[in-house]
Amino acid sequence: MPLVLVHGNPETDAIWDELREHLQREDVVALSPPGFGAPVPDGFGATSDEYVAWLAGELERLDRPVDLVGHDWGGGHVCRLVAARPDLVRSWATDIAGCFDPAYVWHERAQVWQTPGAGEEAVAQQLAVPLERRVAFFQGLGMSSQAAERCATAFSEDMGRCILSLYRSATQPKMAQWGADLTPLRSRPGLAIIPTEDHYTGGEALARRAAERAGAHVAVLSGLGHWWMCQDPRRGADVLRTFLSGLA
Repeated sequence: MPLVLVHGNPETDAIWDELREHLQREDVVALSPPGFGAPVPDGFGATSDEYVAWLAGELERLDRPVDLVGHDWGGGHVCRLVAARPDLVRSWATDIAGCFDPAYVWHERAQVWQTPGAGEEAVAQQLAVPLERRVAFFQGLGMSSQAAERCATAFSEDMGRCILSLYRSATQPKMAQWGADLTPLRSRPGLAIIPTEDHYTGGEALARRAAERAGAHVAVLSGLGHWWMCQDPRRGADVLRTFLSGLA
């Protein structure tokens, strides 16, 4: 049963490298969404709907149900995919369950990206930052040095355009609408990973509320932040192993 990992913004699959070492499995597949460490196909508009369709296509090519784990927007794609195509997965895990609670409010940076003009200016400013400063910035957010370097190097005009399109396709009340009924996720075993110091995804209470509606197990990572898989990859691997070992 392949274990498929999907990352988010502003990332590449480098964020999973240390976690993969601790998983000690040969069947781990890390998928890179278009614009985030992978080329953007012609005509791809980088909306949430298009990323869900992209993920479905990638899983169809694997030709068997998978255990699907998503981080950041990857976690958003995972939840929406499972709701629409549960046949493609055996189980699922996300670390942004709280974003699907009706009370969720987008974090400040997301609201800038969602604002025409201000979002473009923010992306332009980030592109103008020298690489070494961008690496230091990503490290300061919680990425490992290796992941920060690869993600900072991958930051490009294409990634910037995808960031703006993706976040603008999910302005409220869109997220609340997608999260209004999470019962379809109950058709497959799920896991809500909750890093207590992640300040982008609504906090533990919202995540627990969404997990309950989705019928998901909960794993709280006390003291870890948004990039938990970089900060303590051994603990992250243990959480996934424990969840997966309990599946029939």
